[in-house]
Amino acid sequence: ESSRVEVKLAVDGEEEMDGQEQEHVQRDTYTRSSCSGPWNKWRFLVWVGGVLVIFCVGECLCSLFSFFYLVYANYGELSDLQNKEYGLNLNGSVVLMRAGKISMAQKVMNAAKMGAVAALIYPDPADYKTMSWDAELYGHVHLGSGDPYTPGFPSFNHTQFPPAKSSGLPGILAQTITANMAQSIFEKMGGEGAPDRFKGDLSSYKLGSESDKVTVAVNNNLADTKIHNVFGVIKGYVDPDRYVVIGAQRDSLTSGYAKSTVGTALLLELARVFTELKKGSFRPKRSVVFASWTAGDFGNIGVTEWLEGYWSSLDRKAFTYISLDGVVTGKFSVFKSSASPLLHTLLQKTLGKVKSLRSKSSLLQSYGRGFSSLLTPMQMDDGAYPFLSLSGIPSVSFSFISSSDKQFLGTNMDEKKHLDRITDQKVVELSVLAAQVAGQMALRLVHDHILKLDVSKYSDVIARHVSAITQRVDKIESLSTKWLNAAKSSYGRAAASLNIDIRNTDQNDLEMCRIINNRIMKVEHNFLSPYVSLRDVPFRHIFFGNGWQTTTDLEKYLGDVQEKTSFDIDQVLNKFALLTWTIQGCANDLAGDIWSLDNEI
Repeated sequence: ESSRVEVKLAVDGEEEMDGQEQEHVQRDTYTRSSCSGPWNKWRFLVWVGGVLVIFCVGECLCSLFSFFYLVYANYGELSDLQNKEYGLNLNGSVVLMRAGKISMAQKVMNAAKMGAVAALIYPDPADYKTMSWDAELYGHVHLGSGDPYTPGFPSFNHTQFPPAKSSGLPGILAQTITANMAQSIFEKMGGEGAPDRFKGDLSSYKLGSESDKVTVAVNNNLADTKIHNVFGVIKGYVDPDRYVVIGAQRDSLTSGYAKSTVGTALLLELARVFTELKKGSFRPKRSVVFASWTAGDFGNIGVTEWLEGYWSSLDRKAFTYISLDGVVTGKFSVFKSSASPLLHTLLQKTLGKVKSLRSKSSLLQSYGRGFSSLLTPMQMDDGAYPFLSLSGIPSVSFSFISSSDKQFLGTNMDEKKHLDRITDQKVVELSVLAAQVAGQMALRLVHDHILKLDVSKYSDVIARHVSAITQRVDKIESLSTKWLNAAKSSYGRAAASLNIDIRNTDQNDLEMCRIINNRIMKVEHNFLSPYVSLRDVPFRHIFFGNGWQTTTDLEKYLGDVQEKTSFDIDQVLNKFALLTWTIQGCANDLAGDIWSLDNEI
């Protein structure tokens, strides 16, 4: 018995940005190689003689024509893939996973680590309640950002680099399918029923068996495409070489109303407002750069290539990035923000000044549970993430949402009609609030003599991670956290000393203010580990990055060590030493002049 489902996918077109440019406009052009559409142009799902065959038709790039068995793995988290309830070896399997919880890129990378040869991802109706069962999911599977074929290098003006590929690209095939397609697959699958926590709203869920045979063919079209970032600049009067960047993604694989259109509209409106202010009495001390990014849906390519192109100097010039991506994705009921600790104090004060929609109270008072409840860790697919973790520039993103999941982003439901409905026709009002938050933060950053970046907030972050490491080390003989604690204390003293210097400084002394601001601007960048390769580990931030150099990686490693009878002590000591000196180096730079240091080497 054979059945056939045919789905036509939209192909991403070229986008141009129209709008009034500011005083100075710069257009940067890059080339990239990337997959088209959501990985293909046409897709067919066919059952032939009990064998599932999935064809993705386009110009042939890669295919699997052997027979493999099919396994269902819930959300594709490592805890799902390593679950002993399977009773199956995932090596050589095709893994079916539902979207959500973690990014598509993380799902596919997890499946690849477990030995799978291909991954299929579908939107389960339990997670995408308002989405049609025939609706498409769009996205990418690069566990990183930027052009995946020039890792660590800018794809700038056809510059030729040696053949390279990002370590974040999976070595297996990946494809999205619809909920209806997943339903058809589950009905044909064998094996035991899935555990309750693996179930959604489809009629049946099976774990699969080795007798279920599947063939996957994914034919992607790799193409070099010219892309454009667009910049507008309002120059400062005192330190024009220092600037805050306000940016928004311009294009999208779907209509992208919430993901890109709202943010781009706010970007243009903020540019207009700042221009009008400058025509009056407003004299910003520092510059404001308005950036319209392209190719965001392929992994923040426009942002990342610009950062890579000017990596050697940006940390000394750009001191904050404010992202406008997805600032309105739901009702007023929930506000969430991801930000560098350096920006927490400024963000909190800004939310305390912006008036709420509900009453005369502020946004901060409206949410009532305290400022910390509004914060969430910054994810890799956040448009602000490359600024923070790749370039070491303090960054912030925020959004009004209806729930913790922005379910309709990356689907054809991301359109004006849908956003109007879920916001109760208050897209404009919420956009005004978002513009006020971004605008007031930018004004404080370019107007005040001393940068509104609170270095003392990192003292709490360092203390929290050192405490977590100490708890694990205390259970392991031959290890000591003496020097790590010393580095923590050094940073605390340096931060306190800087705050004293700020209080004692005549803020009309422009040279002294610039010296203090230089110390502040180096903090975030100094948390990028200097001991790892930018090409191999691009997100080098020890607190918010991704890789073996991070504090979370060390904490996890020490947790694993407790369960082992033996471990590589040299590897642990090496991780300790490099983490310690990254923190100590930041503390030394923050302390100022070399004669202000008091370190035992």
